[in-house]
Amino acid sequence: MENSNFSTRWRPKFTLPGMDINAVLWYDLQEVRAMELRVLRYFLTVVREENITRAAEVLHMTQPTLSRQLSQLEDELGVRLFQRGTRHITLTNEGLLLRRRAEEIVSLADKAERELIEQSELLEGEISLGCGELESVKLLASLLEGFTARHSGVRFELFTGTADIIRDRMDRGLTDIGLLLEPVSIEKYEFIRLDVLERWVAVMRPDDPLASRESVTAADLARRPLIMVMREAIRNEVASWFGEHFSRLDIRCTINLSTNASVLARCGYGICVVVEGSLPYLDRSELVCVPLSPALSSTSVLAWKRGAPQSPAAARFIEYARRMLSEHRQA
Repeated sequence: MENSNFSTRWRPKFTLPGMDINAVLWYDLQEVRAMELRVLRYFLTVVREENITRAAEVLHMTQPTLSRQLSQLEDELGVRLFQRGTRHITLTNEGLLLRRRAEEIVSLADKAERELIEQSELLEGEISLGCGELESVKLLASLLEGFTARHSGVRFELFTGTADIIRDRMDRGLTDIGLLLEPVSIEKYEFIRLDVLERWVAVMRPDDPLASRESVTAADLARRPLIMVMREAIRNEVASWFGEHFSRLDIRCTINLSTNASVLARCGYGICVVVEGSLPYLDRSELVCVPLSPALSSTSVLAWKRGAPQSPAAARFIEYARRMLSEHRQA
C-alpha cells in the first residue's frame, strides 16, 4: 500500500528505466549530496550485516550515532525501513525498495566519481618511448591508442633503436620507457614481460632456391651469404642456434635495424636473419620470410629505470600499461 507521505517527500524530476511507478522511491540525483550518500552507505552496511551493532563496528562509529542516522533517514522518507528483532533486523517492503535504489545510486555515484577524477586530472606533457622493430610494437600501439583516448593532452615521442641504445638513453634520462628485445640486461630496470613471441626468420628474394621451403636449417644457411644482427647479446643467441656451423658462416654485413637490411636482401646481397616482426608489412612479391628450423623465438619487455623520477604522464602510462597488460593475460 502506498504511503502518501513517502511518495510526496521525494518528488520525481526523472526516473531510472525499469522503475515500478506504483511502488517507487523517487529521488533527485542533484539533491544526493555527500552527506546523503554517506547515509545510504550506512543503510546498506546495516542491511549487509543484519545487525546495527556489527554495522557500527564495520563503519567505525558508535551504535547510538548509527541508530540516530537511520531514524533520521526514516523520518525524512516518512516510512519504516526495518523490522527490528532481538538479534537481527529485517527490511520492510519500503526497506527492500530503498536497498535496491540505494545500491544503484551508490554504484552510480562511485562510477561517476572515478570518471570525473580521471577527467578532471588534466594530464599533459610528453612521454618519450624507445623501441626496436618488433612484433610487440603492435601491442604498444594499442596501449598508446587507449591511453590517448583517456588523456588527449599527452603526446608521445617514439625513438627507434636497438635495446642497447635505448637503455643508454634511459640511463641518461632521454627516454622514459623502452620496449626491449631480450636477452637484455635489465638489473637496473622495472619491467613488464610481454606475451608476444618474436619469431626469427630468414628473409630472401622470392626467386631464391630456399624461398619455397617451409623452413630453413642452420646447414641450409651456412652455405649462403648472410646479413646478421650487430647487437652482441642477440648475435650470441643466433650463434647458439647455428651451433657448429657458426664459425663457417659467410657473414657479409651486420646491421642494427632491419629496414636497410631488407633493401640489401632484395638486391641479392645476402639472406637476412632477423625477427619477423621487424618487417611487418613486407611485400611478399619482393621478399619472403622463411622460418628457422628448429624454431627460434625471443621475447620483449616494457622497461623503465628503477628509482628514476617519472613525470606524471609517464607514471600514469606505466600504471595504465600494467593494468591493461594484466587484463590482456587474463582474457
